[in-house]
This record gives sequence, C-alpha cells and structure tokens, in this order.
Amino acid sequence: MTPAIDVHDLVKRYGPRTVVNRFSLAVEQGRICGFLGPNGSGKTTTLRMICGLLTPDGGGGTCLGYDLVRDREEIKRQTGYMTQRFGLYEDLTIRENLEFVARVYGLDRVRERVDRSLERLDLTTRQHQLAGALSGGWKQRLALAACVLHEPRLLLLDEPTAGVDPKARRAFWDEIHAYAASGITVLVSTHYMDEAERCHEIAYIAYGELMARGTADEIVRHSGLSAVIATGPGADRLAVKLRDAPGVSAAAAFGAALHVCGPDRMALERAIEPYRTDSSIVWQEAAPTLEDIFIHLMGTARDNAPGA
Repeated sequence: MTPAIDVHDLVKRYGPRTVVNRFSLAVEQGRICGFLGPNGSGKTTTLRMICGLLTPDGGGGTCLGYDLVRDREEIKRQTGYMTQRFGLYEDLTIRENLEFVARVYGLDRVRERVDRSLERLDLTTRQHQLAGALSGGWKQRLALAACVLHEPRLLLLDEPTAGVDPKARRAFWDEIHAYAASGITVLVSTHYMDEAERCHEIAYIAYGELMARGTADEIVRHSGLSAVIATGPGADRLAVKLRDAPGVSAAAAFGAALHVCGPDRMALERAIEPYRTDSSIVWQEAAPTLEDIFIHLMGTARDNAPGA
C-alpha cells in the first residue's frame, strides 16, 4: 500500500533561519500520527508543506500519491487542514459557515452534505447559533466539520484541542479515531501527552529536526532513559534539589510523589543517593514517561534560532 504521506529531506528557510531541516516522514493510510515538539519547532511549517500551502526549499516526496511540489493543488483538494486558531466566520451561524465552505469547494448536494456533517458532529441542534457565541469545544467541532465536508483522504490537525476541556477533548479524539477507521489518514500536532498516547505512532520534532519516531511503546523502550519514583512524606519537595543535579534530566512532583529520570543509570543513582538515608521515603524503579523523553530530547536538541 502506498503511504498517504511519504516525504524526505524537507527543508524550509526563512532568511538565515532553517525552520525545517531535512525532515523525513512516512505515514500509512488510515493511521493516526501524533506530531509533537516544542513551540517554534517547525511543526506548523511542516504541515503546510505537506498539504501544499508552502513549497519546500529542499527535499520532496508524495502526499496521497501526488508529487509534493508539482501537484500541490490536487493535494489541497483532498486534504482537510485545521489551523491552530479558529478560522471560520464568527458572525455567521454554524450552518452558514458550513454552507460557505461547501461552496468554496464547489461541492454538489450542499444541503445534504451539511446536514450529514451537522449530525455526525452533534451540531444539528446548534446549527443556527452564531459561531462567535460557541465555547472552545464547540468551535473545534465546527472547525472539524468544515475540514471533512469535502470528504478528504488526509486530515492535518494543528493543535486542535488547545484550550478545550477534557470531556470535549475525549469526544474530539473519538471522532478522529472514527475517521481513521474509515480509512482517512490523520497527522495531528499536540502538546498533550495523553493525546500522543492515543495515536498509532508518534513523530517528535525539535528545532526543525526529527528526533524520535515510532509507537509510544517503541519510543519509551528505545529512549535510553532510566527513571525512579520516590514516595513518602516530603518526597515531592526533593524536586527542586534534584532538578539540576548531575545525571538528572527531569525531576517533577506528581502529587505527593517524585518522578526522577536521566540518561545514565549510575549517574542517576549517584544523584539520589544522598536522599536514600531518609527511611520514610521509598525509591522504586520506574519506566520513563513520554514527557520525560520529550523533555530530555528538548535538552539535547540544537536551537536553530540565529545567534543561538
């Protein structure tokens, strides 16, 4: 099966800054790929190159079987792209926004398509509300409805649930999985680790370069990090003392517990050794989390800002 996304060595520069540096990614049809990375890491620029909105300065590949450079218009027609910021008209109703999008795409059976989209995303009873009066979660549902109105084969979602409450986020992700089950490929950028774990696979980018790729389990297994959890009275307060200790890449309190990790097991043991004398605190070996790994990768990545 031809991958839905198959790009290699993508490069994008803005003046002296290389925003995306030789980025490669392949995603099979019907898969959900989580796209992670710190702010300014090049995620949005990469999404825009993949969907044909930006032309790469180097590299190439295919999207939905079409050449990334020569067939940009065809790629756009078969891709739904949801931007970080709500991009529909706030002074139009939900239905009016969807009807407008349908006409922009030149779709037939506009009423039928809009009705079906409203029903699928549970927007029918709100269809006459102004988009500007909607909460964040309902706005995101409307934006998703607009993205899939033309029945795309690929969805590119740029931080679609930022600022949305947990219940709305779960409902949104249920829809994403339903679309993937129907054969639609999804590339979704997110900062939420629980959302990353809901993806079939993950790609982590930092300062324009791909740093990690695979399923969540594969990334954890191949991270090379060791981790320990400390529990007991005052364990969480050790985070400040251990955070900058040699051999520690992250130390964070989770409630009353402490989670510490580092790339060198012996160095990590030396860092926590002084605190083992407190018999009220219990130290146990643990698996590193995705958050541990991504914080560690951010610390090892090279900043691509001019003068950095």
